[in-house]
Amino acid sequence: MIRRPTRRPDTLRVAVLAWACACASAAAPVPAAQPGLMQAAAVNDAPADAPPGDIAGYWISEKLDGVRGRWDGRRLWTRAGHAIDPPDWFTAGWPQKAMDGELWLGRGRFDEVAALLRRSSNDDAWRAVRFLVFDLPGHGGPFAARVETMRTLPGAGAPPWLRAVAQSQVADAAGLQARLAAVLAAGGEGLMLHHGAALYTAGRSEGLRKLKPHDDAEARVLAHLPGNGKYAGMLGALLVERADGARFRLGSGLSDAERATPPPVGSLVTYRYNGYTGNGLPRFARFLRIRTPAEAPGQR
Repeated sequence: MIRRPTRRPDTLRVAVLAWACACASAAAPVPAAQPGLMQAAAVNDAPADAPPGDIAGYWISEKLDGVRGRWDGRRLWTRAGHAIDPPDWFTAGWPQKAMDGELWLGRGRFDEVAALLRRSSNDDAWRAVRFLVFDLPGHGGPFAARVETMRTLPGAGAPPWLRAVAQSQVADAAGLQARLAAVLAAGGEGLMLHHGAALYTAGRSEGLRKLKPHDDAEARVLAHLPGNGKYAGMLGALLVERADGARFRLGSGLSDAERATPPPVGSLVTYRYNGYTGNGLPRFARFLRIRTPAEAPGQR
């Protein structure tokens, strides 16, 4: 199990203040991985000398550790465009409008949700799943108006497992810091910050940002490197490659079971890191999990 790194109060304060300086600046445009889906920019995507941001203008929600799903009014899809086939009763009574959200079981239960999507659609475990809506792609109005519409969910006839993600606002950096600290203390990943004036647009948007004490990314496994000492005869590290061609090793974060049966060469894995080194490689990179077919790389 990967332990959440302890976050010193002063370090947490720096992260929040860094966001305050960065949130108003436009990040370099990145093509959308899936047409029609809005993606969040990380806090550090903006230049360090960006002007102060309007924190009070953002709506804040918890960054959920689930599988992103998009309801097109008739069917549920993953971010990568794979069909999700829950039991018929799960989507019965859902609105015939596009909804962007998260299939969620609870904090720290991502693996269970991902596994569920690979099993029979009649699995009773679906009764514990919720679809938490965080946006309405077809609404057309600014996010503040979309929040008001989402608050009317589930609407008449909709089931209780369809709900809108809780959205709230804070006045300043101190309020944002307190909210982030509370979510992390409860076992959450971080926060999502969506500017009230932002329209729903495909691709990464400076109007939607994620704030958390670490970053996640994906890389492809190129080779299995042998271990030494207590890991003799097992995997020592994964040699991986990012989409931009940069290569590095992932040794930390692997359990003994994963070292005995490592992610296959060619598979995509998620790693967690804390910023970058001077040569652009991830700092303190550690293995998090192997990507599953039901999950799309790069959650919001």
